[in-house]
Amino acid sequence: MAESSRGGSLTFGQVVIGPPGSGKTTYCHAMREFLGRLGRRVAVVNLDPANEALPCPCALDIGELVTLEDVMANLGLGPNGGLLYCMDYLAANADWLRQRLQGLRGHYVLFDCPGQVELYTHHQALKDVFAQLAKWNFRLAAVHLVDSHYCTDPGKFISVLCTSLSTMLHVELPHVNVLSKMDLIEQYGKLAFNLDYYTEVLDLSYLVDHLASDPFFRNFRRLNEKLVEVIEDYSLVSFVPLNVQDKQSMRQVVQAVDKANGYSFGDQEQRSLEALMSAAVGADFHFSSTLAVQEKYVQSQDKAVEEEVMDL
Repeated sequence: MAESSRGGSLTFGQVVIGPPGSGKTTYCHAMREFLGRLGRRVAVVNLDPANEALPCPCALDIGELVTLEDVMANLGLGPNGGLLYCMDYLAANADWLRQRLQGLRGHYVLFDCPGQVELYTHHQALKDVFAQLAKWNFRLAAVHLVDSHYCTDPGKFISVLCTSLSTMLHVELPHVNVLSKMDLIEQYGKLAFNLDYYTEVLDLSYLVDHLASDPFFRNFRRLNEKLVEVIEDYSLVSFVPLNVQDKQSMRQVVQAVDKANGYSFGDQEQRSLEALMSAAVGADFHFSSTLAVQEKYVQSQDKAVEEEVMDL
């Protein structure tokens, strides 16, 4: 906790967003345990009305206000329309949310959000909820999870970059993009480039050239070039690799998020000089983590090649 310039107490936390299957709920569970070991009082808030199987206890559940199942049954809506209605209903009942959040003052809050991409690219409801949270002295960073398997398909990776950029511009929160499930990346196939090419989003012209070798994508070269130009003109998108089973990987994500929402620079924890320096040096702090993942990935690829040779 810290004191704001308006005299109210600040509550720090994360809004965990991303497409379905990217690992948002798993991330919240792992981050809750990790931060708990660091001595933080952590509370998880479930804002996904379709999330019925929660792996960890939630301090607040949107299911107490509205559920997707009830909306679909009573209004005759499908899953997508029902979820949009639920978010509109939450935004219209902000007082309910504020009252329930009062009891979480003094906690570090993780908001587990729905997995519908439209909510973060052009729909207004969740954006309004995040704006309300800011007015209530919540200092939040958006943690946007993307499944790392998209790196193995250049076409899908360009799509992910566009979605990430659109999300960053729409949500209007300090933003950290995360490549999740890095422990599974060797199962997805061979990468066209080193991992740091994808995490740092380096010169994307190489990606366009690689796509041009595919007969299907060759016809869309001009389109891909224009999409890449948009991404590079903004120069906003980069990723932090994450393996929730790896403490060092979790630490790198925490450092990125703490820098984004300002937690690193508060007086609510005693921090070492190393931690402060890590927050001050910019994007370089997770470079070693990327190298470690890349080394593990290369080793797995080499082992697979050796096994193929032995089989011959």
